Amino acid sequence: MKNRWSESDAAEAIERFALQADESLALRTYSSRQLGAEKALVLHGGGNTSLKSRTTDVFGSRVETLSMKASGLDLATIEPEGHVALDLGRLKKLLTLAELGDDEMVNQLHGCLLDSRSATPSIETLVHAAIPGTFVDHTHADAVLALTNQEGGEDEIRDALGESVLLLPYVVPGFDLALAVAKAVAERPQARAMVWMKHGLVTWGDTARESYELTVQLVTAAEKHLDSRAAAPGDERSTPTAADLEDQLTAFAPIVRGLLATPTADPDMPHRRVIVLPLVDEDILACLCAEEGVNFAVSAPLTADHLIRTKPLPLWLELSNPTGADLRDRLQCAFDAYRDAYRAYVERHIDRLPAGIEPFDPNPRVILIPGLGALCAGRSLRAAAIARDIVAQTLRAKARIAAMGGTYEGLDENHLFDMEYRSLQHAKLARGTEPMLAGRVALVTGAAGAIGSAICERLLEEGALVAATDVDDEALDTLRGDLGLGAREGERLLTLTLDVTDENSVAAGFGTVARTWGGVDLLVINAGLAHVAALTELEPDRYRKLQAVNTEGTLLLLAEGGRHFQAQGTGGDIVLVSTKNVPSPGPRFGAYSATKAAAHQLARIASMELAADDIRVNMVAPDAVFSHGERKSGLWEEVGPDRMKSRGLDAEGLESYYQGRNLLRARVTARHVAEGVLFFVSRRTPTTGVSLPIDGGLPDATPR
Repeated sequence: MKNRWSESDAAEAIERFALQADESLALRTYSSRQLGAEKALVLHGGGNTSLKSRTTDVFGSRVETLSMKASGLDLATIEPEGHVALDLGRLKKLLTLAELGDDEMVNQLHGCLLDSRSATPSIETLVHAAIPGTFVDHTHADAVLALTNQEGGEDEIRDALGESVLLLPYVVPGFDLALAVAKAVAERPQARAMVWMKHGLVTWGDTARESYELTVQLVTAAEKHLDSRAAAPGDERSTPTAADLEDQLTAFAPIVRGLLATPTADPDMPHRRVIVLPLVDEDILACLCAEEGVNFAVSAPLTADHLIRTKPLPLWLELSNPTGADLRDRLQCAFDAYRDAYRAYVERHIDRLPAGIEPFDPNPRVILIPGLGALCAGRSLRAAAIARDIVAQTLRAKARIAAMGGTYEGLDENHLFDMEYRSLQHAKLARGTEPMLAGRVALVTGAAGAIGSAICERLLEEGALVAATDVDDEALDTLRGDLGLGAREGERLLTLTLDVTDENSVAAGFGTVARTWGGVDLLVINAGLAHVAALTELEPDRYRKLQAVNTEGTLLLLAEGGRHFQAQGTGGDIVLVSTKNVPSPGPRFGAYSATKAAAHQLARIASMELAADDIRVNMVAPDAVFSHGERKSGLWEEVGPDRMKSRGLDAEGLESYYQGRNLLRARVTARHVAEGVLFFVSRRTPTTGVSLPIDGGLPDATPR
């Protein structure tokens, strides 16, 4: 394992955090981040770090403190305030108790906080209080767990790490583990490291560097031991080519995503959708295609911390033909069997379900498919990404056990249930009100223009994942920056080159989104072209160009979107950005008005043909949107010069003219159009086949 410690970086951290922390806490933050940067040590909120020091209380007395990582925080990005300060003397007093339940333990921990506004400290706070080291590091090192989580694991750990490392059998994290740790270190006060079977590694020292480097040293020793015991790779079943995988995932992912949606009591929003992320790389394919793959893959997670993300077991799908016509029926049978098994598991332990905790839905979080990879699901992109990372690390660790001829041994079912449904674990999942479009995926065409960018912006604000598509690569490249998304939020935006006039390009766009997030729920057809010419002057080739984009492009998108939504089986929403020119055309604008009117009519027909599958198709009909921020409207770049010339106006005067001609004297903006789209896709009313004018009230644009 790479040693990431750098004295120059450590000194820079002390300087950077000077206003937030003293030198010890700054180094605690720095070394915690080095641990969090290594996925083979911790993942997404896993692991814990702490620091013991002193402070002066309000009475002027010196008090021993423990600065403990707050529950659920990610070590890779932790800030100094992420370690909350507690009264160490009071924590040690709690260790004299014979027993302490979870609820009371949390209550007491809050009472030990030096600042009542601090976040909830980790469940393992009392464990860290029991360890004498100034700096304490706890990780879920893959290499260590690969040794502990197998038959004869105690002997493997001893051989790899030596007798100086304390070894504890599995103990439920929390107060019981704290008592066991206190007893162990009291018996061996010279120890500086401890392994908890089927849980992880703990190291401690007088300095941040000492504790961190001991972790690296022991994990490296575990890795070398695993390598020394690994046998030569056995025979593996053949794996498909990259092209085969793309085709299979394109067909497979939307069906799986549809089957993973949970029903609701809302007739307008009858499904709660999930995000599905594929995990496809050579290592994972090799794991799943190995002859013994099913034996180690379909087993408990490496550590109980992972249960709330992955459930105790994945769903294993052995499909001879993953793209056959009866694929959905075969998958339905497999999912039904998994759900029945999970419900039976809950029922076997229902008497131990804590008060106030509801059972999870019975759907799998992880689906393993030999020859295809893994599909990992979550109610949000982040939840799905956490599951995917856990699965990747878990399969690789289990494969190392198999390579050394070991037999994987996870926690028994009783421990799995207790940890999966422990209230302290469920608290990590608690969150505020979800955004309106959480878990939903949108594909927007013409996204790099004024109206398209505003639609993308509004959908992202409401929690959707957005695939922004356009033929203008250069404009697409600047869209992400203009939307002002941070690193994490930027993961919810996918930019794709898509030509709406090309059937293959349209299909490829949907396929890319399916392979990225599992499928599409919202389709906004916005791409369009304009041209100014009197009918007597209109060149047929120019008309055909507009027809290809405005009419045939709409047809291709409606058809592909309809097929995709039908395969997914959870309905869908399509919104066409139409125009006021459909009911109220203008002179010298025949090519645009006619081709958009044809597109409008196709959308109305689609609303009738697709309604039985709960696919709603609606239209927004704006008038005169000139820009969105710095993004100019392509239509008005084409139309504006002619309209200004005919009316003797400049650009500003032209905008004022269009504002003054509607009843409300309103300036129609791209944001207004985006709000119209949001109205339809949020399904606030049971509406389909409707056109919503967004024009400030134009008397001649009837019917209204």
